[in-house]
Amino acid sequence: MLDVPAWPGHLAGQHVDLRLTAQDGYQAERSYSIASAPETPELSLAVERIEDGEVSPYLVDELRAGDQFELRGPIGGYFTWRVEDGGPLLLLAGGSGLVPLMSMMRHHAARNSTVPAQLLVSARGIEDVLFAAELATLGERPGVTVSYALTRRQPPGWNGFARRVDAAMLAEIAPGPAQQPRIYVCGPTAFVEHVADLLVDLGHQPSRVRAERFGPTGA
Repeated sequence: MLDVPAWPGHLAGQHVDLRLTAQDGYQAERSYSIASAPETPELSLAVERIEDGEVSPYLVDELRAGDQFELRGPIGGYFTWRVEDGGPLLLLAGGSGLVPLMSMMRHHAARNSTVPAQLLVSARGIEDVLFAAELATLGERPGVTVSYALTRRQPPGWNGFARRVDAAMLAEIAPGPAQQPRIYVCGPTAFVEHVADLLVDLGHQPSRVRAERFGPTGA
């Protein structure tokens, strides 16, 4: 949780730019999606540690309570969702691409929304799924479904998807094009492009598919 004086609030799906400045004046800046719901007073991010990264190792390994850094935001208006926007809502996450979609799920819960919501998380194994315990609770809410596609490792007795996201999987879980779902896809570039192409092939209008992508890591 971050204490940000005069934080103006945010929309689910937005991000911030975070800047670190070294003692010698060297600066490094990275963008991070906001994980917290707009309804909460605290601002929270989820940072994936990149082994040779300039910023994430510091944030994960060295940052302590009371440390300060620069934050700019909230940023972004395209990849956002509000309860008032309606649904059905289809959220598709690859790896840490879950973070901005988690903000949407938390917003959905905080507002006690009845908008039908389907979340599909693609990850290497169940141990790689962020927010797993909270997702289990969110998935019990009426009208909300949380599914997983575990691409490399499945626990004993696993009865969920055990492969990469494909057309048959999306056809099984997703609202049909006639329902005009609001679709958000976030994850590594290859994942996002693959899933977006599948959705269009299934008949969804490209304008209904909002995508946010990042580097090569993920599911």
